[in-house]
Amino acid sequence: MRKLYAAIFVLGTGLSSVSVRADSYTIDPRHTHPSYEINHFGWSTQRGRFDNVTGSITLDRVAKTGSVDVSVDTNSVSSGVGKLDEHLKSEDFFNVAKYPTITFKATKMTFNGDTPASVPGEITILGVTKPAVLTITRFSCGVHPMLKKDVCGAEASTTIKRSEFGMTKYVPALGDEVKLLINVEAFKD
Repeated sequence: MRKLYAAIFVLGTGLSSVSVRADSYTIDPRHTHPSYEINHFGWSTQRGRFDNVTGSITLDRVAKTGSVDVSVDTNSVSSGVGKLDEHLKSEDFFNVAKYPTITFKATKMTFNGDTPASVPGEITILGVTKPAVLTITRFSCGVHPMLKKDVCGAEASTTIKRSEFGMTKYVPALGDEVKLLINVEAFKD
């Protein structure tokens, strides 16, 4: 009987130590700017970004799991051209009055060794939610040299079809496929 109690104690201790290993991070909005690339009538690739992002990330490199919860302010879209930004904010595209945010939520990650490799989750644009997988192309953690706080950074990407979210203006002349590029930095809580 003592062996059974000892085994339960060891198992319980092991399980609780796994959950303790998960670290929580808060996204640094000053260094996180999701961007997009879209084919512009076959002539060029147009790019833009979003300047206001909030969110959190949990990361457990031992258990090889994590989660992501990010919110992008659609009113912060920036193409570098004021009139285009106004059009992008209209009902033709992001409809910021009705849909002020784009969200990405994930409850798991896949790893290559102890490094996150992809994040399967769900993206919501214009109130429509679809699966999306962020492929991580760069990931690193360390101590910020000036702030002396633990920080992780990553670069990730995915490609979506905007028409699947109801954003159909000028399709197919203006590309339906949109590449999303996410650079993120997040400080450990």
